[in-house]
Amino acid sequence: MELVGEEIDYTFVIQKVLVLLFCVGLSWKMIIYMCNLLNIEKDPIRVLITGAAGNIGYAIAPMIARGMMLGPDQPMILHLLDIEPASSSLEAVKMELQDSAFPLLKGVIATTDVVEACKDVNIAIMIGGFPRIAGMERKDVMSKNVVIYKAQASALERYASEDCKVLVVANPANTNALILKEFAPSIPEENITCLTRLDHNRALAQLADKLSVPVSSVKNVIIWGNHSSTQYPDTNHATVSTKSGDRPVKELVTDHNWLKSEFITEVQQRGAAILRARKQSSALSAASAACDHIRDWFLGSPKGTWVSMGVCSDGSYGIPPDLVYSFPVICEKGSWKIVQGLNIDAFSREKMDDSARELAEEKELAYSCLNA
Repeated sequence: MELVGEEIDYTFVIQKVLVLLFCVGLSWKMIIYMCNLLNIEKDPIRVLITGAAGNIGYAIAPMIARGMMLGPDQPMILHLLDIEPASSSLEAVKMELQDSAFPLLKGVIATTDVVEACKDVNIAIMIGGFPRIAGMERKDVMSKNVVIYKAQASALERYASEDCKVLVVANPANTNALILKEFAPSIPEENITCLTRLDHNRALAQLADKLSVPVSSVKNVIIWGNHSSTQYPDTNHATVSTKSGDRPVKELVTDHNWLKSEFITEVQQRGAAILRARKQSSALSAASAACDHIRDWFLGSPKGTWVSMGVCSDGSYGIPPDLVYSFPVICEKGSWKIVQGLNIDAFSREKMDDSARELAEEKELAYSCLNA
């Protein structure tokens, strides 16, 4: 009887082992299957670059194609748009992108046709615009850009993807974005932004240089207002990462007069300084900042950090609605929200209001050009 009992026990053990082996094998197949699923290539995102044959366009196109804007696993198709006189240069940009053999770049459309350029795009980076040249009145520049952005807004309205996100880079960036919002009403206003990240990055760099620290250790500066000489680079809430933890910039920079004068002027006038030194406007830094703007918008800003974006005002901090104004924002899951509850001192209030007044004047001028 004991022998029979032992045989039954071994049979039971063998059955258990076989079941276990079966489960392990099945689990391994499931792991392989899930890994294969994760390795499925994402659908390409269509990215429009206007003014693509210009200096900023030439700088930003390879950055996007290399994955600096949308991440290392996101394929894209680039739509390059420029005016007819630049068509030869535009075609050359396309050829160079093809010759670079970027793995993430799944196609390049180079065109002077705004409809073809806007077809099904998910992201629009609006770099093209009419620059102010010597002897031109401000109203003349505004009237030309109003015409350009009215036409491009209408094309985006009709042909772009319904979830299209727009970044306006061409100056006057805030007001160009406002015009675009006016003539592309089906694009949600939260999807229309302008670039003040360049000013934000300049402010970070100036503080890092002043304190002799890596720029990555400085965070939470703010650019309030217009992308112009009235912008207000605010350090009241900025911090620096140190071995003992985050410390306020105002504790580390003991010369508060520098923070309220030279620092602000340096950031406001940095573009002009580059123009004087290079004989051309900022291109590499503007392209990099545009990539930063879209990357954080799509993939999220770092935890505990805010960034500056020109967005449609909702009345926060007493800024009139219906202006495109630079605020501190936090980005998450493809959306942004304005940072609330920050203390605004009297000095900051005056600077913020000055920039808001300038934007209101620009808005009035733009609408007068539309009605002319």
